[in-house]
Amino acid sequence: MFFYALATDYDGTIAEDGVVKDSTFEALARLRESGRRLILATGRELEDLKRVCPRLDMFEEVVAENGGVLYRPATQVVDLLAEPPPAAFVNQLRDRGVTPLSVGHVIVATWEPNQDIVLETVKDLGLELQIIFNKGAVMVLPPGINKATGLKAALRNLSLASINVVGVGDAENDHALLNACGCSVAVANAVPMLKAAADWVTDCPRGAGVVEVVDGILNNDLTEVACSDRHTVALGTVTDAHSDKLEPVSMQVGRSGRMLICGTSGSGKSTFTQGFLERLAVAGMQYCIIDPEGDYEGFVGVTCVGDAERSPSLQNVTELLEYPDRNVAISLLGLPLDDRPNFLSSLIPKLIDLRVRTGRPHWLVIDEAHHMMPSQNESMAKSLPSDFDRVAFITVHPDHMAKSALIGTTWLVALGIAIGDTVAKFAAATGLAAPESLPAALDAGCALVWPIGEGQQPAEVHVIPPSAEHRRHVRKYATGTLGEDTSFYFRGPDGALNLRAQNLEMFCQIGEGVDDETWRYHARARDYSRWLRDCIKDPELAGEIAGIENAAEADIQECRRKIRAAIERRYTKAE
Repeated sequence: MFFYALATDYDGTIAEDGVVKDSTFEALARLRESGRRLILATGRELEDLKRVCPRLDMFEEVVAENGGVLYRPATQVVDLLAEPPPAAFVNQLRDRGVTPLSVGHVIVATWEPNQDIVLETVKDLGLELQIIFNKGAVMVLPPGINKATGLKAALRNLSLASINVVGVGDAENDHALLNACGCSVAVANAVPMLKAAADWVTDCPRGAGVVEVVDGILNNDLTEVACSDRHTVALGTVTDAHSDKLEPVSMQVGRSGRMLICGTSGSGKSTFTQGFLERLAVAGMQYCIIDPEGDYEGFVGVTCVGDAERSPSLQNVTELLEYPDRNVAISLLGLPLDDRPNFLSSLIPKLIDLRVRTGRPHWLVIDEAHHMMPSQNESMAKSLPSDFDRVAFITVHPDHMAKSALIGTTWLVALGIAIGDTVAKFAAATGLAAPESLPAALDAGCALVWPIGEGQQPAEVHVIPPSAEHRRHVRKYATGTLGEDTSFYFRGPDGALNLRAQNLEMFCQIGEGVDDETWRYHARARDYSRWLRDCIKDPELAGEIAGIENAAEADIQECRRKIRAAIERRYTKAE
């Protein structure tokens, strides 16, 4: 199930001349019985709505006065979502003979052709008000108030995301509502521009059209309705052979999909992933990241749980994910390496439960997937059901992942060097036939994107960089606690030492104290630059240190000083 709620207009949509037919109410009742939620969004004033709609209790949330008022029938609680209309404005309209004139908690309403007098009064009084039309009705509201803002408040109460809502309407004031939903439907009697903008136009008008929508949701979750613009995210761009323009290569991310992002260390997996997640968020989708190495600390729009000193709390994670607009990164740095897969296996049932109730998180991202779901632990991978889709795995070693995790991959994204080897390992692990032709090497800033399926061929795409630059995780690398497999070890030429530097500050301190022979041994082996490139993931600093390592032969102390200065300049001094 992807659509968890229906948000519908009243007049002209479920109602005709203010009356809702029994057949329409019966269809709405069936939708509620399926576990889905009902939201009413109308321009009517609340008291008027209560008078004309005898089954208002069927809706969990009622957005009245075109977004100005939120009402919960079960508790009869009324929330004003904007300020009441200025008394001077209402008095002026009455003095100028505007009739009919209705004043609600927030809205002031009349009918055409009174809009000219209304606009003149707004101008004369120097007010900031907006005029919204609704098939002859003229509604005056505070700026920024519409059915979409009211829907947002209603969904907050229901802990639902707008991408999981079907919106239905018929008039000009329903544009905002439909634009805010994951699927937009116009009934057959809707105004032409609303029909043109909708994902689907029903065959029947008004309530009969809404019955069509309900049947479509219950029968197949509206899978036949194309909501491509709302449910796709670009993975990259390719150059059109005819126009030389960049065209997007997009993936359906709304209902299904499993993606494997793989490549050598420093190949650009983080850049690709951040851009992908950024575009998911823009599409209104929530994601949860399993972050074994604390690499997502500092991502814009992400709430981090856990760090090097504190292991993450399952309760904290699930509580945060209850908020649809909150993306969560779970740092496992505070957990021993062997305990991390067990944490994930404990988390997955809670994510499944949340998905069943709300459809969220829309995407689960598992970094270092070869550690989290290793090939020698198939039972761990099977804790993620095969029908739990919208998952992205990130790994350096796809051949080290559990086969059951790889089966069902719909998109492969390969980056860095040895593309052919990476794709071959994936194909061998899954039993798929590798593509016949692959590029020998990728251009800078490119990735190989392969939509898995019969007859589908991979394409070299330009990676779309994230708009927010990926911030280097200064605190983590400078003073945090890196894992045992990513720490630096001063061992010396005979392996007599085992001094672990779990961060850059400790590296500099130990480096000052080790004997000259140990320092020279690691410099000759290029261990310092290799660690900075592969574990600290800073190729620019690694390149600078590689040049300094040569100085160890002539002057060990100068080599130490320069390496420490280079690290402090980029990291520890920044603290």
